[in-house]
Amino acid sequence: MPATATEERAEALRMIRDSAAVVVPPDGGLGRVRGLRFTLPGIDPAVWRSMGAMGWIGLRLPEEAGGAGLGMAEACALLEELGRALVPEPLVAGALSARLLAAGGDTALLPALLAGESLVLTAWQQSADSLEAPGDREGARLFIPMAAAAQAFLLPVREGGALALYAVEGVRPETRRTQDGGHVGSLLPDLAAARRVAPNVGEAMALALDEAALGTAAYLLGLMERCFAMTLDYLRQRQQFGKPLGSFQALQHRAADLKIQLVLTRASVEGAAAELDAGATGDARRALVSRAKARAAEAAMRVTREAVQLHGAIGYTDEYDIGLFLRKAMVIANAFGSAALHRARYMRCASHPGAA
Repeated sequence: MPATATEERAEALRMIRDSAAVVVPPDGGLGRVRGLRFTLPGIDPAVWRSMGAMGWIGLRLPEEAGGAGLGMAEACALLEELGRALVPEPLVAGALSARLLAAGGDTALLPALLAGESLVLTAWQQSADSLEAPGDREGARLFIPMAAAAQAFLLPVREGGALALYAVEGVRPETRRTQDGGHVGSLLPDLAAARRVAPNVGEAMALALDEAALGTAAYLLGLMERCFAMTLDYLRQRQQFGKPLGSFQALQHRAADLKIQLVLTRASVEGAAAELDAGATGDARRALVSRAKARAAEAAMRVTREAVQLHGAIGYTDEYDIGLFLRKAMVIANAFGSAALHRARYMRCASHPGAA
């Protein structure tokens, strides 16, 4: 019998998950991640090129723009797998830049970015915990992820009632370390040295930020699921008083609570991705994304913190991998909006989800 549309979509999602094996070790080892911590540029350029070769950077772009033309469900499935392996390469941020360059019709930076031959990052954020680009001409641009690895930066700038896009190359941002061993950068826009890419990318910017927030939620989902699985393995193997730790009812109850968090987060992320692929726009899209991101951010912090506690004293040592998941969650839970920001945005948008 011919495959149904549902079966075909499930197979496509399975294939995109399997493709993550290009950058994820078969045994799930975190040696590469550990080797890149607290170094600059903090990523492996060869891995970034592999991501480009696999079409991941332009996964959401239409084929006529050089992308793969796939949906948010595929993007989230891929990012889950990267979250399981704590992959440090900034795929979410790179895809955001690709979205803006494609919207602006750029032919100078986009091809190399999509191929993974360069990294272009968008310097849009000017204050902590935000999901809008103010676009001040002179305001410092902050919290640029893995900024030392970028060859170029995009600068959204308010011009009249539009959000213009500029590109600047060859600048060195200031960087500071983050808890997970990565870094963020900041820079002051110098429009005299920048090239104007497009006169108005306002709609593309709003969509790109929503997709980035949902993609980050998917990364957090993969991260916490791997962290939870490692914790269950530990509870089954570790003995106390002649019994596995997992046999104690109090610990079983804690594990069950964490499993509920995972199930609810998956439902929110997958539901939002499906609705975006079905054409959700405006406040409906924003509400869906915010619900998923708020839940993922809170659940990731709870799951990773309790995982460290359930591992006992060994969980607090840097040599033991479980702590890497908590550190990563601490850094990216607030990326593209904290849980508090998204709860507030959900309340505003869910009251009239049909608005454009």
